[in-house]
Amino acid sequence: MLQDTIGFVDEKSESRLYVGNLDLRINEAALIKMFSPYGKIISEDFLWHTRGPKKGEPRGYAFIQYSSKGEAELAKEKMHGRLACGRPLVVRLASDKLLEDSSHDRPKRLLPEANRTRSASGSSSGQMSRDEKVAAIKNKLKALEEDEKQRDPKKLKRQRSL
Repeated sequence: MLQDTIGFVDEKSESRLYVGNLDLRINEAALIKMFSPYGKIISEDFLWHTRGPKKGEPRGYAFIQYSSKGEAELAKEKMHGRLACGRPLVVRLASDKLLEDSSHDRPKRLLPEANRTRSASGSSSGQMSRDEKVAAIKNKLKALEEDEKQRDPKKLKRQRSL
């Protein structure tokens, strides 16, 4: 059994495959048809965009759960790199993806200024307080006014006199 940073990865995740680089023309039925020769598929999760301009379109990856780890490894061996609609499939055990994501070798993303000050103040919820939101809006308005003043000082005076 594999272990991640939180605890143990269960046996089900060892028989679960990540399938990536899917062409947008590949649907759930086609995916199941491609992977069913390698074992009994007990579930599949085909991911879709749930919001934004791509809402309802495929995300380009899915997860397939086999009944055993051996079936999943066989499918990985046979399908990784295979062309589907002109694109090479990326197939790996989902548990490998979990371990890769938890690695500490990746460069850390820098937090935006607002998040750094919030973290320093002790708020760990990831939500800005009302005062922080108001301060951020005021700073943004001030920056916009300064920018506008540099472009056209007369226009700003007219707006303030209204």
